[in-house]
Amino acid sequence: MSLNEVADERTVEVGGLRVRYLVAGDGSPVVLLHGGGVDSATLSWRRTIPALAERFTVYAPDWPGYGDSEFPEAEPSVAWYAEFLEAFLDRLELQEASLVGISMGGGVALSVALDRPERVTRLVLVDSLGLGGAVPGGYLGYLFTRLPYVSEVTWALLRRSRRLWALSLRGIVGDPEAVTPDLVDDVVRAGSRPDAGRTFRAFQRAEVGPAGLRTNVVDRLPELRVPTLLVHGEADPLVPVEWAVRAGVLVPDAEVRILPNCGHWPPRERPERFVGLVEAYLAE
Repeated sequence: MSLNEVADERTVEVGGLRVRYLVAGDGSPVVLLHGGGVDSATLSWRRTIPALAERFTVYAPDWPGYGDSEFPEAEPSVAWYAEFLEAFLDRLELQEASLVGISMGGGVALSVALDRPERVTRLVLVDSLGLGGAVPGGYLGYLFTRLPYVSEVTWALLRRSRRLWALSLRGIVGDPEAVTPDLVDDVVRAGSRPDAGRTFRAFQRAEVGPAGLRTNVVDRLPELRVPTLLVHGEADPLVPVEWAVRAGVLVPDAEVRILPNCGHWPPRERPERFVGLVEAYLAE
């Protein structure tokens, strides 16, 4: 079944912000947390929600500043989003839930699991932020987030060109054939939102420092007491697969699944394989 057939679209006020989220299914709660860029609940989890909804109650919010949620006035960092996530769970009266987070969403989920483990039943980290400190592109990657107008101009060019969106997608996937016309359509639609990318640019300025990523919890991974599954694309050009392998050794109760011929976006690149792994793990 399609996403529109199974999911209801709802809004809730969290911390004074109107937040849009999708909900589907009936069962133990699972919260899906998308990544940065122009991502949204619909964009990352289009294929995941219908499958998981057959066994779980699935909640998928648009982070503030993404999708159809309002823009935050505060500086959006991992710590800020972690506080937001706890408040979102409170508003939905979810004392605990399984968290599935990709990239930025994974970093936020990991932060909550470390600081408030009683609220996390199981944790699934997908090509997750927080598992290392190196910045893609090194110091040049840091400068890109700081040089006046450079990032803004790049985003403006992307909004005007479907071809540039397709090329940028090919830069993060493991198999160019994963960049289907449907995927490009979804990304172009997300990128056409007024001020698309504004919140992510602010997030990069908060999280990318001259010495590396500010959210790097490798030293705390042995403290993690939540059962954890790490799913990672073998060819991820943004988050090295070695980080996931190392985390699998450091986290006391962890499993690691590496997806061959896959990059940074397993839910869209290898949806059937991804859903199968996550569903089986959450159902244990």
